[in-house]
Amino acid sequence: MEHEIVNYLFPNDHHPHWTLMIVIYPYITGLVAGAFIVSSTYHVFKVKALKPVAKFSLVFAFAFFAFATAPLLNHLGHPERALNMLFTPNFAGPSMMAGFGYIYLTYGVLLIFEILFMYRLPMIEMLEDPETPRWRKCIYMVLTLGSRDKSEEGIHVDHKVGVFLGGLGIPLASMLHGYVGFIFGGVKAVSWWFTPLMPVIFLLSASVSGIAGIIVLYVLIKKLQGKFVNMATVRTLIKLLWAFLIFDFVLEMLEVAVHAYGADEHWHQIHGLLFGPLFETFWIWQVLVFTATPFVVLGILNLFRLSDFITTWAGVLMSLFLVTQVIFMRWNVVIGGQMIAKSGRGFSDYHPLWLDKEGILPTILILLAPLVLLWILSYIFPLWDKEDDIIAEEVAQTNQ
Repeated sequence: MEHEIVNYLFPNDHHPHWTLMIVIYPYITGLVAGAFIVSSTYHVFKVKALKPVAKFSLVFAFAFFAFATAPLLNHLGHPERALNMLFTPNFAGPSMMAGFGYIYLTYGVLLIFEILFMYRLPMIEMLEDPETPRWRKCIYMVLTLGSRDKSEEGIHVDHKVGVFLGGLGIPLASMLHGYVGFIFGGVKAVSWWFTPLMPVIFLLSASVSGIAGIIVLYVLIKKLQGKFVNMATVRTLIKLLWAFLIFDFVLEMLEVAVHAYGADEHWHQIHGLLFGPLFETFWIWQVLVFTATPFVVLGILNLFRLSDFITTWAGVLMSLFLVTQVIFMRWNVVIGGQMIAKSGRGFSDYHPLWLDKEGILPTILILLAPLVLLWILSYIFPLWDKEDDIIAEEVAQTNQ
């Protein structure tokens, strides 16, 4: 005779301590890491089809990087104490956030320098352009340190330094987000989190969200500006997205399979969680709707040569699906892990409020803030090269 499981919640089980802010914190850092990988794929691995989005990916990464810690600061009761962990780190702690702080600062400095080297020549050209507004010329004068060197040797040095920083940034970007997975994967008290695969899954899902975000914004901004989309770039991004999605999806399902096959003393908690409170958000939304659907559609786009129109907008739609899928993944990990009662019997629940300090509206505002910053940065750092726009237009007219 089966007995109904009765919830037995301790007082600290009733409400998750890590709320929506801790859901979007790894989501934003994931977008940063994924976008940087796109840029480095061109600069380091010489995938020429990604040249039109190489600089855009850097600016995209910086815009989201600037707000990566905003959810954490909002979550803290005393955000003014945030820097204390960097000066007095607890290296013996199970979730040593100071490590993230060091990686975040190091990666930020590298990202800023790479942007300055990659944009040095365009900034000099705009500084010498008489049509450039005076306020922008003042900014370019500061960012270029007054340099006017447009020689081939200077450009070559810029390229070499940019490639070096891009190569150095790949492991740093991977550490930036992999460390977030490490923090969750190192919590032994939560069986849903405690797995060596957690850092890898976080990193792969970060790559998926970053590449998907680049596809969506590249196409939409180009269309809004009335410019032609480089289809070689879109098709290459779709291939890259599908490749990372395959590894991400397979590893996530392998993690669940390992838990199920091992069937240790914690499996009954994980099974009850996945087929109880997380059934809809995990199996229906994350796996079936926002993962399986893009998996099939992107596979068709890669295996068959469809028209440019279908490829472009199907790719954008599936990218939107995957951007949403990663949010569900973060929710299912962060909130789902805290739903397991510490007594081992039953589950708690969580319903975010709209106007709460860490509610839905602040979450939306924090997610929109990087897009506003990206729009502001586009007035200083041109998102597209004129040569790439001309080539894309010529190819589009030839195909017509």
